[in-house]
Amino acid sequence: MDSWSRRQLLSVEQALDRWVPAHAPAGLGEAMCYAVLDGGKRLRPLLVLAGLEACAPASPAAWMVDAGMRAACAIELIHAYSLVHDDMPCMDNDVLRRGKPTVHVKYGEAGALLAGDALQTLAFELLTPDNTDIPARVQAQLCSLLARGAGHAGMAGGQAIDLSSVGVQLSLPQLRLMHRCKTGALLETSVQMGAVAALADTRASQALLSYGQALGVAFQVVDDILDVTADSALLGKTAGKDADNNKPTYVSLLGLEGARKEAAALAGQAQQALADSGLVRTLALQALADWVLKRQH
Repeated sequence: MDSWSRRQLLSVEQALDRWVPAHAPAGLGEAMCYAVLDGGKRLRPLLVLAGLEACAPASPAAWMVDAGMRAACAIELIHAYSLVHDDMPCMDNDVLRRGKPTVHVKYGEAGALLAGDALQTLAFELLTPDNTDIPARVQAQLCSLLARGAGHAGMAGGQAIDLSSVGVQLSLPQLRLMHRCKTGALLETSVQMGAVAALADTRASQALLSYGQALGVAFQVVDDILDVTADSALLGKTAGKDADNNKPTYVSLLGLEGARKEAAALAGQAQQALADSGLVRTLALQALADWVLKRQH
């Protein structure tokens, strides 16, 4: 798995470096590159590529490989844009991200807003290239998935719930809904985009959806745990912000040990979805689920 991850991460970094326009005018390209190219776990791109590998033929068509890499980079651009905007004073007002000053601290609020906007639109540009063998139907499906995962029923909607829930005691189902939208939606979308790029059948697509749903919430539960147990240097962002801001979390609702049990149960559900899928090349997806549960940052 380590060698697989290293190969895929190198390919993703090279593609992002090639596709993010450092030459965009008036410093915009510099801010975009700063937001995307320096750091990050790249979990979402890895999930796209692992989903593609699980569902594609042993020797996939060249257009499938191209579609998979474009989807991997597109979802990372959406993730990066969301972090840029979430860190701004009007949202979470954070000053540290990936171990360095946030984009609005370095480039100003207007520069950060524009950089996020440009990263969002670039994602859809990557999914609809000119002069390509990627079928139009696949391009449309990838765009539709990404739009839904990032929009009002997904990430943006989850962030709206988050902002409106400060100081509010949520039930466990309400908390799960918030984080399935805010964090889980893009992780679900990642594996689904890999399946679409591979022309997966209904059974495989449903299995990866179930996997992504469980993994997405597990990731957020672990994030809540790390916000309590890790320090800012390890996290690369400000630790303890949720408690300081009086935000509902899995730890505040279930306690630390309860949150750990919840994360383990969700990771187990993700692994079970793979076991029931009938797919044979799922080692990368299995390893990513294990990493999400055991990660330290």
